Amino acid sequence: MPLSIPIDDLIRWNNDTATRWRDLIRAHPEILSLACDIRGAQNAAQLLQHIVAVELRYAERLAGTPETDYDSVSCGTADEIFATHVRALDMLRALLADDSYDWEREVDFATLSMGKLRATRRDILLHLLFHGIRHYAQLATLVRSAGIKPGWPMDFLFVNARQVSPPGS
Repeated sequence: MPLSIPIDDLIRWNNDTATRWRDLIRAHPEILSLACDIRGAQNAAQLLQHIVAVELRYAERLAGTPETDYDSVSCGTADEIFATHVRALDMLRALLADDSYDWEREVDFATLSMGKLRATRRDILLHLLFHGIRHYAQLATLVRSAGIKPGWPMDFLFVNARQVSPPGS
């Protein structure tokens, strides 16, 4: 039997990560103004805008709806940023609930950095979920360098793993 990873686990990992970042930024709004040169951003707010804009635009591509203009995605506060994340995941959950949705169908789409591409809907979904995780890891380094410790395990392993004894025992 081929190995498969339940998509619900990946969505939960992505959403738990986003929720923890939202909560940390609510507690430390100065994070948004940290200087950042990742993906051409000038600050962490712009990096977060990129993360959630990609989630939304790919969810819209999967849903076959018009794509939101990248620059219209708000990044002024944690709540504004992560409302876009919630909107994207709501769209994905609706698609996942549709048993007739063809995840292997290829679609053509334009990207900001790579021109026009063709990929399966499945690969687009996986990209949407892993893309943010990669950038959140970069953000974690930036935030720790500024003296703010995120303070939670970020690896996928911790989605379903249960602690059976305390560290060092």
